[in-house]
Amino acid sequence: MAVELSITSDPGGLYNGKMTWFVVLSCMMAAMGGVIFGYDIGISGGVTSMEPFLEKFFPKVYRKMKEDTEISNYCKFDSQLLTSFTSSMYVAGLLASFFASSITRKFGRKPSILLGGAAFLAGAALGGSAFNVYMLILGRVLLGVGVGFANQAVPLYLSEMAPPRYRGAINNGFQFSIGIGALSANLINFGTEKIKGGWGWRISLAMAAVPATILTIGAIFLPETPSSLIQLSDDTERAKLMLQRVRGTEDVQAELDDLIKASSISKTVEHPFKNIMKRKYRPQLVMAIAIPFFQQVTGINVIAFYAPILFRTIGLGESASLMSSVVTGIVGTGSTFISMLLVDKLGRRALFICGGVQMFLSQIMVGGILAAQLGDHGGIGKGYSYVVLILICIYVAGFSWSWGPLGWLVPSEIFPLEIRSAGQSIVVAVSFLFTFIVAQTFLAMLCHFKSGIFFFFGGWVVVMTAFVYYLLPETRNTPIEKMDRVWREIGFWNKFVGEMDENTKIEAA
Repeated sequence: MAVELSITSDPGGLYNGKMTWFVVLSCMMAAMGGVIFGYDIGISGGVTSMEPFLEKFFPKVYRKMKEDTEISNYCKFDSQLLTSFTSSMYVAGLLASFFASSITRKFGRKPSILLGGAAFLAGAALGGSAFNVYMLILGRVLLGVGVGFANQAVPLYLSEMAPPRYRGAINNGFQFSIGIGALSANLINFGTEKIKGGWGWRISLAMAAVPATILTIGAIFLPETPSSLIQLSDDTERAKLMLQRVRGTEDVQAELDDLIKASSISKTVEHPFKNIMKRKYRPQLVMAIAIPFFQQVTGINVIAFYAPILFRTIGLGESASLMSSVVTGIVGTGSTFISMLLVDKLGRRALFICGGVQMFLSQIMVGGILAAQLGDHGGIGKGYSYVVLILICIYVAGFSWSWGPLGWLVPSEIFPLEIRSAGQSIVVAVSFLFTFIVAQTFLAMLCHFKSGIFFFFGGWVVVMTAFVYYLLPETRNTPIEKMDRVWREIGFWNKFVGEMDENTKIEAA
């Protein structure tokens, strides 16, 4: 029997079960998929600010930064080839997520996690040994394939393994792992930038192999989720034994019955992507598109990808810029941990709304300071630079306990089993699509919008906060197989869930 961490059962009284060491260790290993994603986000922004890296692969950008005294502060790094280095990964991830959907559905969550780790490992090796820009971008593509598979499978794995009472905290561990990966990358960049000889960037890129190796090897030993076991075969006894081990109790019949019922429905669906377009799944489809879209237009990628470049834009040196990224990484990771503690107590909606207000205010203040103090040439005063850094930390904190972790948590817990893999693929694809768009266009937008870029993203934060307030129901403490009932809390969705209820009555008759 698994070791117990808590003796508190599901508050709704629907299922028996406890948080067990078996769940914790399995989810910690699976969450390494978040570490590889975060490491890549952090590492790309750091190496693109390193002068030896720019001189070798992007000499035009390097010369523009060092020699052109007439170019605007906001336009020094404007290069489509440079942004292609960052954004190529997300095109590959977008395409890979659709293949990952079929593998996750037909073979389980574990094989997708394993493939994700292996592809990322190959990409790390290629990037670290790159001798031209094409080899560099090919490595990025392989990293994208790895992240595409990992982001498809890991959030589902975490939500299916976690007891309903702790699902928010467990799933937010994915974003916490992303933060750990990004912080590790920022610290490594800060150290390798100081290596004499100008080859420190190779260590930064190659070190991605460390979390990828842990994930790849660990995935071999990961147990499959009970939900996936039932979906893959008719061996309910095996699934029951796994469920007993996962929940730390022998009395799992109520949850097992719901899993079997959900699986029987899912097996009648031959084309999940076609099925998710049905009217009765409209609330879930809207959230699968809207939440990852909004997550990307918070402007977080301004910080995640290009923080060192942004700090250099306002006049900080190379080392100071990388150190500032370390500071924002620490703030983001700590804030995500706070979210893990609060999400199952305060609920998803409260964190979404509070985080939105916090992000909006800090973005408007940063935009205002840059508009007033930073011109096209020179820098801003040291005092203002620190104020901007503090405001960006406040912004990162707001994202890291709201749209960061909840952008992965909420979509992973709202889909019925029959459309779950397809729904998660749409979430990942939309996320990667708009990550690519933002990553590819940000440096050009920074050049043209200048300080207005912060007002642009701040406007989107207002829209998404209103969206959550009016259209997103609370999913806290609701068992994942009974999530359909939460849509009745929002008047707008009644016409859709009402139709679903009628169809359910007809099928039952």
